[in-house]
Amino acid sequence: MALTGVLRPGHVALRVLELEPALKHYTEVLGLIETARDAQGRVFLKAWDEHDHHSVVLREADSPGMDYMGFRVDSGHTLERLAREVEQSGLATACQWIPAGEHPHTGVRFRFTIPTGHAIELFADKDKPGCKTGDLNPDPWPDDLRGMAPSRFDHCLLYGDDVDGTVKLFREVLGFSLAEQVVAGPDGETLIGAFLTCSNKAHDIAFIRHPEKNRFHHASFLLDNWGEVLKAADIISKKDVSLDIGPTRHGITRGATIYFFDPSGNRNEVFSGGYIHYPDKPTITWTDNELGRAIFYHDRKLNEAFLNVLT
Repeated sequence: MALTGVLRPGHVALRVLELEPALKHYTEVLGLIETARDAQGRVFLKAWDEHDHHSVVLREADSPGMDYMGFRVDSGHTLERLAREVEQSGLATACQWIPAGEHPHTGVRFRFTIPTGHAIELFADKDKPGCKTGDLNPDPWPDDLRGMAPSRFDHCLLYGDDVDGTVKLFREVLGFSLAEQVVAGPDGETLIGAFLTCSNKAHDIAFIRHPEKNRFHHASFLLDNWGEVLKAADIISKKDVSLDIGPTRHGITRGATIYFFDPSGNRNEVFSGGYIHYPDKPTITWTDNELGRAIFYHDRKLNEAFLNVLT
């Protein structure tokens, strides 16, 4: 599959209430690696198998949540084209260029607000210091991993009101595919959940319909297998981390999963599995009467805290 246009999730910027407890969580519990700090007090981190300089940005603030999520595109030419098309679409607001260097080791970024109220940005250039194993005759994993040690930042789930407009923007302008959807109504006429991919993953970003704009549900990180998800559960208990739900399996995406919270109340997920999505794969549809099984396949029950605790 020749990936062009938007390639993959590149970073997520999170607000935390206190930086040092958050940093301890993201490095010792989750197992990310600090790569830089800047004059604004932000901390930049990455997972061990990511080549880019960073994929997570932490900023101390008065309220938790997500500042923005960034996607890497294949070239500067594509960045300019997509920026122009986003502006012309009428589906985005607050469009602006962020200068090179505002993130360390990163080129210019194009940021815009989507119909659900979230800030999304595109970039083409970010330095690649490399992953922990290197690229010449590499071992399958490095020796000095800590915590859950995910291999990469994988996706975000976001809540907002205008899911229809957001899906239209991602599909018709940014070139994403709708891998799975959740619908409601007698004829399935209301879209309440959308799982979108720009790659061959089950999802790179997802949206759930919610009356408020710009709400953050979780940032997710990839593990290799179900055994590592179970180990993550052990770490959650060992480190006295606030557990949300799991280990379990999703019906949507088929991933094995566990959810937990950072010290500021931002939800994290680590997961493994899922299926390969190709462009000709039909959209998988779930109906709202099977929502329990769609979200938590094993116990087939909705969890109100999981649905409604947001930052």
